[in-house]
Amino acid sequence: MEKVYGLIGFPVEHSLSPLMHNDAFARLGIPARYHLFSVEPGQVGAAIAGVRALGIAGVNVTIPHKLAVIPFLDEVDEQARRIGAVNTIVNDNGRLVGYNTDGPGYVKALEEEMDVSLDGKRILVIGAGGGARGIYFSLLSTAAERIDMANRTVEKAERLVREGGDGRSAYFSLAEAETRLDEYDIIINTTSVGMHPRVEVQPLSLERLRPGVIVSDIIYNPLETKWLKEAKARGARVQNGVGMLVYQGVLAFEKWTGQWPDVNRMKQLVIEALRR
Repeated sequence: MEKVYGLIGFPVEHSLSPLMHNDAFARLGIPARYHLFSVEPGQVGAAIAGVRALGIAGVNVTIPHKLAVIPFLDEVDEQARRIGAVNTIVNDNGRLVGYNTDGPGYVKALEEEMDVSLDGKRILVIGAGGGARGIYFSLLSTAAERIDMANRTVEKAERLVREGGDGRSAYFSLAEAETRLDEYDIIINTTSVGMHPRVEVQPLSLERLRPGVIVSDIIYNPLETKWLKEAKARGARVQNGVGMLVYQGVLAFEKWTGQWPDVNRMKQLVIEALRR
């Protein structure tokens, strides 16, 4: 019998997840299908009850439900609880277990795509929103030397650092971070600044950027932001958000099936879709 997987969120029509997962199911010979489920706010409990009742094998969760699903699950992975968001649910014989593959997916993409070990690295994370939380707490699991936070509202960065409770982290305003930019090996933008349609704006001045540094942006529309173009022109190695999008899906796929899909093919499909 064909297993059913899917995505719950509102809206969901823009999602590239069915493209990635259905191709991977077909190529690995797994009898399964991935669907989109549009779930309005206020209907999350009913949707999770539906997952149970219908025996849906697993779902991804996207905006605005990543926090709202938590009370309806039987168990939440420790890292997902710390991040405060669930983006993947596994139906383990009727027991619904929540995970977060966003942050771990980002770290995996960074290590694999940039061929870098994070051991001893000095990292600056720009932003303190939902994307930053997942990435920051996942980076705390690495052996990086420093993981600093910078945000327009410095109090939000401070709260995140205090919550992390890790002596390797400091927090700064964007202006102060700009003056310290030459201290870092990896600089990560987790904000939406520079995303379509406001493609002319940049999250941070790169005036003090050192050549050879990795500059990473979780935005994938456009595929190369103005910020990444400038970073590349200044001699940086750059990474866009496609890798995070793909690897969060790869890690979810593995949790559901126990199999590792073709990452390069997933990436190729996503890039082709984004270029249309």
